[in-house]
Formats: sequence, structure tokens, C-alpha cells
Amino acid sequence: MLHPRARTMLLLAIPALIIGIVSSLVLIVVMKVASVLQTMLWTALPAQVGISVDSPAWIIMMLTLTGVAVGLVIRFSPGHAGPDPALEPLIGAPVAPAALPGLIIALIIGLAGGVSLGPEHPIMAVNIGLAVYLGSRILPRVGALDWTILASAGTIGALFGTPVAAALIFSQTLSSNNDVPLWDKLFAPLMAAAAGALTTSLFFNPHFSLSLPHYGQMQIADIFSGAVVVAIAIALGMIAVWCLPRLHRLVHKLKHPVLILGVGGLILGILGAIGGKVTLFKGLDEMQQLAFSQVFSVSDYLLFALIKLAALVVAAACGFRGGRIFPAVFVGVALGLMLHEHVDAVPAAITVSCSILGLILVVTRDAWLSLFMAAVVVPDTTLIPLLCIVMLPAWLLLAGKPMMMAWRNDK
Repeated sequence: MLHPRARTMLLLAIPALIIGIVSSLVLIVVMKVASVLQTMLWTALPAQVGISVDSPAWIIMMLTLTGVAVGLVIRFSPGHAGPDPALEPLIGAPVAPAALPGLIIALIIGLAGGVSLGPEHPIMAVNIGLAVYLGSRILPRVGALDWTILASAGTIGALFGTPVAAALIFSQTLSSNNDVPLWDKLFAPLMAAAAGALTTSLFFNPHFSLSLPHYGQMQIADIFSGAVVVAIAIALGMIAVWCLPRLHRLVHKLKHPVLILGVGGLILGILGAIGGKVTLFKGLDEMQQLAFSQVFSVSDYLLFALIKLAALVVAAACGFRGGRIFPAVFVGVALGLMLHEHVDAVPAAITVSCSILGLILVVTRDAWLSLFMAAVVVPDTTLIPLLCIVMLPAWLLLAGKPMMMAWRNDK
């Protein structure tokens, strides 16, 4: 009844479904535990001791202690809680199973403590490590690369609550040929991504979209405005690209992870005291506060963008376990709102979406993911043609430029 090609695709269908569900459950458990711990540290505990949660002293103390705690986990856990995220792409090589518990603990502490990194990189590493370790024993004829692809697709679907991002990302990484069509290769990853997204939706819906005024019909002037906004975002992001490897080399001269992360936590605390509590944590809930608030000025938005970007660089350079995409979205939102407030003739939908596109493009160097994040945060279909057009000069600006990663010979 089925063509051999169809039977080949169905071979991985059940494992893909299981991996997608498990990938989502790992994310959900980690985020729930981190949320409970965050409530204890930032709501219950300061209330008990009679200190305001917005107090600079409390912010500095909490971030410093968070750095020390993460440093202790990395120092004493097997495998040093996985590889340094500053040296790794989003989808990397499988991590040894012994390092995964320490990696999860370090991630939870960082998320709850207010570190300006997201969960995407450690969650991806954990899910890939589990899939490769267990999958190679259950179905040894399936290669490690296939398990890696399924786990990363399931994680992407779980993170963003939709399989669309996984389809876009893997459409460019799974190159096709005349014998094996692209959608044959995408079948199992999309199955995993859909399972991950649907499982996540049973427990919570990732809330990325902002409530911004609707953008009307595209005008020629809007293309130029959007291109300028993207260029500004790229210029700001490239400053972070330049700083990250140099700061990484500098702080790792301290050698000991507890000292490195303790100093990093202190710096993050000082930055958080300057920028306020809105510049802490991974940034998704906080960017909603920026969009809904009516009290922030141009200088406030600029301060938030610069502080968050600096905190992202410091956290990544010091070795906190976390990803760079979510805080980069916050920087894009703050920068976009600042540019709109400064030149209100340019709609906020353009400034915010184009800022996000530029920042995510710098951080990931993935055009599809950049377009996806811009379109998800500002969900206005009339913007999609404009975003596709301004992507072209943005890609030219970044061609051949270094990635936002540290140099491997630093350590």
C-alpha cells in the first residue's frame, strides 16, 4: 500500500513523536521549577525580610549569589555542567549524560536568579544528549545525527509553541537531492516539532506577541525606514559581537569557575540595579511590560536596550548556562520602542519588528529564524513583505562578519 519512501519516513514517526513530547516535558518541568524558585527568591523572600524587590542592594546581592551558586554547580558537577554556551552554536554536539543534571541545575538557578539568558541552549543540549544516548541503544541502526535533528526539532517546536520555526530552520540545513526530496527529510523533524509544540500548548502558551497598533499598507518610505532600523540594530548587535570574545578571554584568566561566575554575577547585579528589575531574567515577560507601559521615555528605552545587551554579553562571557535569543528579542523590542518614540512618524510595528530582525540575525545568523521571531512578536501579516525586503540589505551587511561566539582558544 505504501511506497518504500513512505515506509522509510514512517520508520522514525513514532520515535519522532516520543522525542517531541519528551523534549517539551523537559522544557516544561525546568521552566516550572525555575518559576517557583524565582517566586521564592524575588517575591516571598524579600517580603519576609522587609526589603523591596526593586532595591539595588537586593538585586546586586541576588545576582552575585546566583553567580556563585552556578559556579559551584559547574565546578563540582560531573562534566562541568556541559560545554560553555559562549563557545557553542544553538544546535551542537551531544553532551555526555553525566553532565546533564548539572546543566539543568545551573540553568534553573540562572533563570530563577535573574540572569539575562534564555533557556534555549541548555534545553537543546539536554534533549539532544538524552535522545542520542537513549536512541542509540534502542535503535542502534539510527545514527546520532538523526537523533540530534529530531531532538532539536522537538525542542524548537516546544520553545516557540509551533512547528513553523523548525520547518524554516531545517529547510535550509537538510539539503535535498534528486533521490531524496526535502520534505521526505523534513517529515520526521516536523513530526517531532509538532509533538513538542502541542505538548507545550497543553500546559502553557508561549506569549511572544506584543499588542502594537496595526500596520496599514506598505509604503516605499517604510522600506527605507525599516532598512535604517535594521542597520541600527545590526550596528548595536555587532558591538556585542566584538565585546563577547574579548570579555570571555579576560574573565577566564581568573581560571576558577566560582570566581568567574561570582564576579560575573556581581557585574550583572550592578547592571540590574542601574536598569531596574525589568532588565533582569530571560526577557519575554519583561518585554510585555515595555510594550504595555505608558511611562517610559526615549532615554528609558535606550537605557533598557543597552543594559540588557551588556548583561547578555557579560552572562554569556562568564559561562552562565543559557541562550542568547530570548534576551536579544528584549533588546530588539526596547530599541524599536525607543526609535518609535524618537521618530513617531515611523510606526512602532516597523521599528520593533525590524529591530528584532536585525538583533536576532546578528545573534543567530539565521535569516529564517530572524524573520520568524520578528513576525511572531509583531504578528501583522502586512509586515511580512517589508521584512523580507529589508532582510536583503541586512544579510549583505553581515556577510563575512564574525559570529556572536567566543574564540575556542580562549581557554
